Amino acid sequence: MNIFKIYPVGFAANSYIITSDGANCVVVDPAQPRIAEECAKRGLTPKYALLTHCHYDHIGGCGALYDLGCKIICGEDEKDLVFGEDNRAVFHGIIIPHFEIYKTLTDGERVELCGIQFTAVATPGHTRGGMCYIAGDTIFSGDTLFCRSVGRTDFSTGSYPALVSSIKKLYSLGGDYKVLCGHGEDTTLSAERKFNPYVKE
Repeated sequence: MNIFKIYPVGFAANSYIITSDGANCVVVDPAQPRIAEECAKRGLTPKYALLTHCHYDHIGGCGALYDLGCKIICGEDEKDLVFGEDNRAVFHGIIIPHFEIYKTLTDGERVELCGIQFTAVATPGHTRGGMCYIAGDTIFSGDTLFCRSVGRTDFSTGSYPALVSSIKKLYSLGGDYKVLCGHGEDTTLSAERKFNPYVKE
């Protein structure tokens, strides 16, 4: 499994392009339309996109991928937030190009996409229906858990107690994982258990 981390240009989230065969790929949080070009640069066809949550800075590239035939997947409790004001686009004068949700996932559900096994982990708190995704030894944490920080909870469906519970749920996973975050730098689960100042193990 190869993972390419794409930093945003301007304000947006980190995006991750994941491939096991060097031909097809899964994108976690296609933040900007240029993610389609980043896939093409690497000779990859985006088959699926996994959304950690609905905010515009994480889904802004979905339309461009959808136009290429990419199937968009999100958490079951997040689907109705993706296309409403909860995606925050309207507050920033941003228009999200049209796309449709192909499938939703529930907590603990496993799917094989492009030959890669993903496990969905429901992590409400930043938003009501936020999801993290585990593939191999890697957690794609969206805006739930950051390097020495946590996601904000002051938006309409946010909840700090829920976020703390979600992060402790991640901490309870056995062993260690790489944590690839929605913003900022990578970390590990063991480092966050020890050093995160907001949520202690």
